[in-house]
Amino acid sequence: MANGKLYLLPVPLGENAWHTIPEYVSTIIHELDAFVVERAKTARHFLKASGFPRAFDDCLFFELNKRTEAHEIPGFLAPTKEGRSVGLLSEAGVPAVADPGSKLVLAAHKQGIEVVPLVGPSSILLALMGAGMNGQSFAFKGYLSAKRPQLGRDLKQLEKHAHRSGETQIFIETPYRNQSVLETALQVLEPQTLFSIAVDITLPTQWIKTMAIKDWRKIEVPNLHKRPAVFVIGSHKR
Repeated sequence: MANGKLYLLPVPLGENAWHTIPEYVSTIIHELDAFVVERAKTARHFLKASGFPRAFDDCLFFELNKRTEAHEIPGFLAPTKEGRSVGLLSEAGVPAVADPGSKLVLAAHKQGIEVVPLVGPSSILLALMGAGMNGQSFAFKGYLSAKRPQLGRDLKQLEKHAHRSGETQIFIETPYRNQSVLETALQVLEPQTLFSIAVDITLPTQWIKTMAIKDWRKIEVPNLHKRPAVFVIGSHKR
């Protein structure tokens, strides 16, 4: 009997955005009965919205998050040894990018299990596409410091690198800290530095804007509180 596969399943970036998931991905999802997820409750909500045809009691759910011990992860792939494929789900967007699922993907490679990434929305790439900055050379920096003094230093370091190398710098923040990031950026970054904000990507409330810091300082700052956002810093020297 052939081993099952590990499918990397994209998830919409918010409510009422199922249209961003290709039909062939939905078909694969509906064929699975074993999933590795960050939170089982969120995963069930997503699967129900997809029209999932099975009873959840008949499915396996393994949780992979910051509380998961490293020795547990290889066992999440046990169904593949029985010929059952496993689906890896993120909380939003694509798995294994800014997501603990990468640990499972590496475990699958070590066990010789076929890894199949599927097409879906990535807030990081969509924000880069919408920023109008250097798409030939860019870096994703994850989360910056949550504390104001260090956050300012982090932002200045990204700015310095963007100006020196031309490499676009992308980062995210916990939604309830977005406002602090924006306020700090407006205080510490140079007037000519390009700064982009992409909020609620793919949702009806989507808002994406790129301006130099000096121009951001002239407008009313948008309310980003508790809205998923991606921030991008770039050089004006292009």
